[in-house]
Amino acid sequence: MYICCREKCGFCAHPDIKMIRKAEIKDIEAICRLLEQVLKVHHMGRPDLFRPSGKKYDEKALEKMLECPENPIFVYEEEGAVMGYIMCQEHFISGPALVSVKTLFIDDLCVDENARGKGIGKKLFHFAKEYGKENGFYNITLHVWEGNPGARKFYDSLGLKPQYTNLEFIL
Repeated sequence: MYICCREKCGFCAHPDIKMIRKAEIKDIEAICRLLEQVLKVHHMGRPDLFRPSGKKYDEKALEKMLECPENPIFVYEEEGAVMGYIMCQEHFISGPALVSVKTLFIDDLCVDENARGKGIGKKLFHFAKEYGKENGFYNITLHVWEGNPGARKFYDSLGLKPQYTNLEFIL
């Protein structure tokens, strides 16, 4: 079951886009492998905050996430192997001084370290962008660690702009 924006964007006419689909239980092992790669990058940038091994979500948590339609996970598959994923979450932003908006929050995006530089991350982001447009989201937001300059450069290249800055002072 492959999903796309039904070629409205022009991008989805590209044959590679048909490799993006909603994640399934059978993908959990591959997603866990990629989550470990993400943690290694974060640990290299901030060993004071990130452990040297492990993953953000375990298999049980991923199973629950796959059951939640408001928070889809999409995978990029090539020759039967999951080469990347993008985890999306529906967030509602509101407050006394804020306009209420429905935001598509990218919780995580990872491309296998052996497949980086092939445009897979761009395809996953573009796919999420079209998903957001089709489902009435106002914007896409995400967090990027300052200790991950490759990710920052990648998101800059996609046109993302800082929304606000979270600062720290280590004691």
